[in-house]
Amino acid sequence: MSASPKARWNRIVLKLSGEALAEPTGFGIDQSVVSTVAAEIRDARVNLDVDVAVVVGGGNFWRGRVGASVGMDATQSDHMGMLATVINALALQDALEQIDQPTRVMTALEMAKVAEPYIRRRAIRHLEKGRVVIFAAGTGNPFFTTDTAAALRAAEIDAQAILKGTHSGVDGIYTADPKLDATATKYDELSYFEVLSKGLKVMDSTAITFCMDNDLPIVVFDISRPGNVRCVLEGRPIGTLVR
Repeated sequence: MSASPKARWNRIVLKLSGEALAEPTGFGIDQSVVSTVAAEIRDARVNLDVDVAVVVGGGNFWRGRVGASVGMDATQSDHMGMLATVINALALQDALEQIDQPTRVMTALEMAKVAEPYIRRRAIRHLEKGRVVIFAAGTGNPFFTTDTAAALRAAEIDAQAILKGTHSGVDGIYTADPKLDATATKYDELSYFEVLSKGLKVMDSTAITFCMDNDLPIVVFDISRPGNVRCVLEGRPIGTLVR
């Protein structure tokens, strides 16, 4: 009998943009996509015995900077974006529970009717009990992205890596946007400093700096391809590793 596969990290934060869950128009929620992502998460939790926390964005409904760019109060606009992330978190929770994966949504903004408030020790306890934890509403503060929220939560729950899932066929970090520049080439590995100095659009600079200061590796990979979460966790050469 062959040995069970061994994951290289025991606890991770999976960062998903809202657009990764969207319909082809880039808006709303594509239930088939959400179900595929849920299956990837459950496979990691059940078959690889990895504690999985998820941070979701809300760009498929609202982006704070969009409102600010047309004259809306920036704080108000960012709070709208936080609420959008809760919609995505609840959709992902439902998809996970439909496949018998216990899940908790925890929000940085209190809304006790639909989710638990974020409490670090409670989040860790959920993970220890085999539950997937979805962190919504970012950090609860305006002017900070969900990338920064992912980095912050990863450090707080003692995660060993951040898996940043991209979409639309982009499978890592490139020298330029591969959709616009046919000569763009993919990096297999980068240092945090290289990401910052080259101005590569991986995560915002606050998140990258935080990961660097806390020695949190980041893997950027294509979440839309089934099996890729497992591939990353098993250490196969896909995506781009930042460390």
